[in-house]
Amino acid sequence: MTRRELKPVNYIAYGLNDILGAGSMAVISGWILFFYTTFCGLSAVEAASIFAIARILDAVASPLIGHISDGLGNTRLGRRFGRRRVFLLFSIPLLPSFALMWVSGQHYLYYLVTYVFFELIYAAVIIPYETLAAEMTDDYKKKAKLAGARILTGQMSAILAGILPSWIVSSVGGKESASTFLIMGIIFAALFMVVVFIVWLFTWEREQTGVSEDALAQERKGSVADTFKVLYTNLTSTLKIRAFRLHLGMYLGGYISQDVFNAVFTYFVVFAIGGTVVIASEMMAVTYIAQLAAVAVAIPLVMRFGPAPTYRVAISLYIVAIVALVLMYVMSGEFNLLWLAVGVIIAGLGRGALNYIPWNTYNYMADVDQIVTAQRREGSFAGVMTFIRKATQALAVMSVGIILEMGGFISGADAQSDQAISTIVIMLAVGPIIVLLLGFYVSTFFKLSKETHEVLMAEIAHLKTGATSPTSEQNKHIVEDLSGFKYDELWGRNNVGRFSPSVIKPGVRDAFNEK
Repeated sequence: MTRRELKPVNYIAYGLNDILGAGSMAVISGWILFFYTTFCGLSAVEAASIFAIARILDAVASPLIGHISDGLGNTRLGRRFGRRRVFLLFSIPLLPSFALMWVSGQHYLYYLVTYVFFELIYAAVIIPYETLAAEMTDDYKKKAKLAGARILTGQMSAILAGILPSWIVSSVGGKESASTFLIMGIIFAALFMVVVFIVWLFTWEREQTGVSEDALAQERKGSVADTFKVLYTNLTSTLKIRAFRLHLGMYLGGYISQDVFNAVFTYFVVFAIGGTVVIASEMMAVTYIAQLAAVAVAIPLVMRFGPAPTYRVAISLYIVAIVALVLMYVMSGEFNLLWLAVGVIIAGLGRGALNYIPWNTYNYMADVDQIVTAQRREGSFAGVMTFIRKATQALAVMSVGIILEMGGFISGADAQSDQAISTIVIMLAVGPIIVLLLGFYVSTFFKLSKETHEVLMAEIAHLKTGATSPTSEQNKHIVEDLSGFKYDELWGRNNVGRFSPSVIKPGVRDAFNEK
């Protein structure tokens, strides 16, 4: 099959979507809890419950979107607009829902509905989008460049998320208010619509070949119960891939630590060290600027030394920064702009690499899965990734809200008790460092690199010829380590991603076995 050549405009267009992906998550993790408890009259627990309810609904919606996108190419709609990209196109007019989340003075139900609705639209864009790098190319370096373009753009949008409140406060009279966040929401909603259209315009999908698509088409002829049975069999089977399990451990270590840090940071600046919302906004922007620089450095480092060693260096930097910020509070107990700036810069250098590396390695997970299943299941992996990302972020922010209230935090108060401030400082330090150390440990087992990926793709090509034995003993060990399966169990000689005989028709099941 002939592949289209990736041009600079394609890399740029692909990367732009992370204005939605990382930009919206940066705004939500950094500001939404503070907005709810400061300007909307919600308690910390009420605000946290919004995230919990949204995740319960998302547990069904996100995996379902990924599953549907894997098989949508067999429909007239999918053939016309693309099985992945059709979701992008139809989501564009719904993206202004992001601005509705930032209207103050409403009831709890309003904030619940607006948050859940945007999260569903977000999933409808991000899950299909996350398959596009693997759809557009099989080349390791090109996938790395696509991941780099995505994360670089995401960091730029995160800078905007950090600095916008400060700019808006300055332009409307120098006092932060609920309107600050509404204006920010409107600006981002407009950006989201533009960039998603550009992504749709300048990306493409691979030709659909093989038996798996036919099987998926016949699956959808069954009952709704059968469809969900197939869906969750397919999704849970992704966790049988060893490289993907390790990848998730590294991903969660890097991202949960940032979710907790972001949710607590504004409280830390305002209440623990006597700063303001404007200063917190500016420091968040400084962090994201450092992250942007770190991503640019991490791309060649990952190519040269591999993702896991670079990941461990990034974790070390981030832990040093967190310790420095806590020491500022413990040693002086007052605001020190220089110390704060140095701390967030070091944090940003670590965080930038932690953002890039998981999304770089994610682009190769469908390749590892292919040698196990002989299928391309990018949509299933994207569904699992997006669900886990949003679920863990919500869990982190929800936990911050609950712990804040248990620690004596009073919503809307200009000052907090010593107990509440101590709770804030402890959360800033302990939560992120624990998950960072877990990610560090998991990374010591992760062996995917440029060299091992080349072996993986060579073995896939070898198996496509009908071979059943490895090209060498060394290559056998490499693919077994990545996949978690013995070589004689690869290429569909297993039950990974297989469906119940009661769900798949005999003819389709036979076709899978032949493949």
